[in-house]
Amino acid sequence: MTHNATHVIMSDVSASLRFLDPRTLTETHRLLVTDAGIPVRDLNELEWVNGEIYANVWQTDFVARISPTSGRVLGWIDLSGLLSPAEERSRVDVLNGIAYDSARNRLFVTGKLWPKLFEIQVVSGSAPKDVR
Repeated sequence: MTHNATHVIMSDVSASLRFLDPRTLTETHRLLVTDAGIPVRDLNELEWVNGEIYANVWQTDFVARISPTSGRVLGWIDLSGLLSPAEERSRVDVLNGIAYDSARNRLFVTGKLWPKLFEIQVVSGSAPKDVR
């Protein structure tokens, strides 16, 4: 879950995001997330960042930057290679943590059982098509 000024935004690991009234938690609407017209499934771990929704795609090293009005993927963040080969061979699990510090404009990522928290900066680029 994440939130903006008017809604709580929730994923259910499908290609849809649910927008809820923060007082009643009643669903007000849903948004289908797509990249080039193809639904992006397995949306997990949401964060509101500068007017966009960031969503980790479960069991991948990618985060989708999503338009909260159209549901279109605006870009991809490739987080492969953050852990060393030795760390990847240890007991780490999936990438699954996104946090945004709006006061200092900082973005952090981590994963289940990861030994580190990373502060990252987003640069332009694209993800392979198999993310969808």
